[in-house]
Amino acid sequence: MPWVCCEPSRRRRTLLTPLLVIGALLVIAPAPALAQPQPRNRWRLGVFPVTGFLGYTSHYGSRLGPGGSVEPHAGLDIAAPLGSPIHSWWTGVVQEVISDGACGVGLVLRSGLYEHIYCHLAGTAGADHYRSGPVSLRRGQRVNGGQLIGHVGLSGRTSGPHLHWGVRYRGRWLDPARVLRAMAASRASKRLPPPRVGGSTSAPLQP
Repeated sequence: MPWVCCEPSRRRRTLLTPLLVIGALLVIAPAPALAQPQPRNRWRLGVFPVTGFLGYTSHYGSRLGPGGSVEPHAGLDIAAPLGSPIHSWWTGVVQEVISDGACGVGLVLRSGLYEHIYCHLAGTAGADHYRSGPVSLRRGQRVNGGQLIGHVGLSGRTSGPHLHWGVRYRGRWLDPARVLRAMAASRASKRLPPPRVGGSTSAPLQP
């Protein structure tokens, strides 16, 4: 399957101001408990994936690629110092270990109907096995929400250290910024209904 990620050679430095506050709050949030979340506050259990958050350098959607043509960007680029810890957004299973010229070294985790993708990692990948410092993960291995799963690197197509984080639901890409907003809103109020993502016809987020 194609992993639509990676930043152009001339990197856009547009910081998404509303998300900076959300990101800062979620970075310091504790790892979630493993209990089954209640329907109306389940999103507070999500974990912001990067420690050492510096900002958002490329948003979800269309953008100009290295050749000057418009290309899709199915994720959110989160800048952080080289070697910064990366944590699993949700409890799940390692579905795929990636090693290519675009995503670089990466991981795909599955949590129910969701897949979350982590690209440009430090470390090595091969034979369905990923290693980075104390981290050693294999395809099919279970990971907990908030668990250390890797470190920010420079692998693949990138001009600076960052994590490309993507989320898919039933095979459909979602805007990770909306996932983060849902997490923040759930922490702010337990009475909010489950959030929706995308257009009016998209399904509600239900990890």
